[in-house]
Amino acid sequence: MSENSGNVLLVDDEPGLREAVKAYLEDSGFNVQVASNAQEGWDLLQQSTPDILISDIMMPQVDGYQFLKQVREDTRFQALPVLFLTARGMTSDRIQGYNAGCDAYLPKPFDPDELVAIVGNLIGRRAAQVSSTDTPDIATMARQIEEIKALLTQRGAIPQTPSPIRIDLTPREQSVLDLVAEGLMNKEIARRLETSVRNVEKYVSRLFSKTGTNSRTELVRYALEHGLTTT
Repeated sequence: MSENSGNVLLVDDEPGLREAVKAYLEDSGFNVQVASNAQEGWDLLQQSTPDILISDIMMPQVDGYQFLKQVREDTRFQALPVLFLTARGMTSDRIQGYNAGCDAYLPKPFDPDELVAIVGNLIGRRAAQVSSTDTPDIATMARQIEEIKALLTQRGAIPQTPSPIRIDLTPREQSVLDLVAEGLMNKEIARRLETSVRNVEKYVSRLFSKTGTNSRTELVRYALEHGLTTT
């Protein structure tokens, strides 16, 4: 039984390769969504933020470099790990990929085990970065949140009606957001939801990406200002 987990978005215009990579990753424990071009990939990103984006470079209409530029210009996806999977293996191409903001670069043909290792490493590194933001103690976090609530209430900034801003949250993401807004840390949230701390870290990471925030206090402020939680 594989210990890998995480959601992958794969964008590649070659059906054979797309299905092969999808099969490799799913056999290793990852959940994989696929798109045949950059527009389809962008549409899927609007529906939910994956733990990693894998994109081909040589695609019609919008190539991988242009797609990555579009992704990085959106604050929700600036921290999203990106792997370029491509037949272009020259040093100049790799440099262009890194300059465009990709995190790793794997030329075709590739070793499936190396692909799985890179994907797992990038997802794990991102989860560790999210975990590192989970440093305040519960009392400090709760006090900060109460101060935010009091300040926003004084300003009349907490909406009494649903916000016109629409952010597509899954039921579990909503549950995690509500508990973060209560001032709970990841360990307490994991215990409350009967899941693992790592899964909570992933949900918090997705909430950061979807709201364009970088810390728990920013996330709570954003959620309160836009009516995303009733906590």
